Amino acid sequence: MLKEYLGISLFLAAGLIIPFLAFAVSRLLQTRKNSLVKGEPYECGMETIGDTWIQFKSNYFLYALVFVAFDVETVFLYPWAVKFQQLGTFAIVEMFIFITILVVGFWYAWKEGALEWK
Repeated sequence: MLKEYLGISLFLAAGLIIPFLAFAVSRLLQTRKNSLVKGEPYECGMETIGDTWIQFKSNYFLYALVFVAFDVETVFLYPWAVKFQQLGTFAIVEMFIFITILVVGFWYAWKEGALEWK
């Protein structure tokens, strides 16, 4: 029984050890020269003028989030469409429920004004 999980265990161990090993090696090889220049903010090699912290609209993030949600929907619809005739009535009902949930989510986002550019 343990032989069945050996590959997964090794993969998990490698996935946990390799990042820590990479951080340790970079820590050992880094140079530790502190200077005034290292502490300054860098922006295209020029001194910044005025306030560099600006606010930008979060609408970009909301549009990206809605896009990703409906893009994932397409990923789930494609395999279903390929095997449509072999899946039967149960799969049709499941897909109807899935699409209904997504339409309700889209309707809610629209109703709340998440899709309006302000």
